[in-house]
Amino acid sequence: MSGSSQRHKAEAPTSLGFALVMCSTSRFESLKDKKQVDDPSGDLIVETLRSFGHQIVLRVLVPDDETKITEAVEMALKHDKVNAIVICGGTGISPKDMTTETVAPMLSKTLPGFGELFRKLSYDNIGSPAIMSRATAGLVKEKVVFCIPGSKNAVKLCLDKLILPEVGHIVKHAREKP
Repeated sequence: MSGSSQRHKAEAPTSLGFALVMCSTSRFESLKDKKQVDDPSGDLIVETLRSFGHQIVLRVLVPDDETKITEAVEMALKHDKVNAIVICGGTGISPKDMTTETVAPMLSKTLPGFGELFRKLSYDNIGSPAIMSRATAGLVKEKVVFCIPGSKNAVKLCLDKLILPEVGHIVKHAREKP
């Protein structure tokens, strides 16, 4: 790592406020029907972020629906204590997967390296099915938004290898004044 990267990371915030948007029509329908809803990927995200000193400011479950995803992201963006948003699920290629195309137009800056690195790391683990992931990330003003796959393995990979090592650094630069 370069000296400037090390210095920037040292100056970056270490405790951030996160919003978590879980995209799952089946879980949403179960919740609507007042049934027990298991969310192992969401629970893993919350547990991992908290263990690194971050706060979960907001956690919502939405169906794979463009309007509901947009509303949840807009709610998170308006929240003063939210610095980063993780949107989990809906990044595949099935007809119901619409997280990426819903969120992408909201981004003022994209971080193409996030998706590229995720797919490379995923390829190292699972092989060629990694090409079907449309994980992406970017900025909306001073907040960073990560769109990640919903599987526990993908969540762990994103958190451990990409989000946790860089989120403070990204937020630091996003907050810089022109």
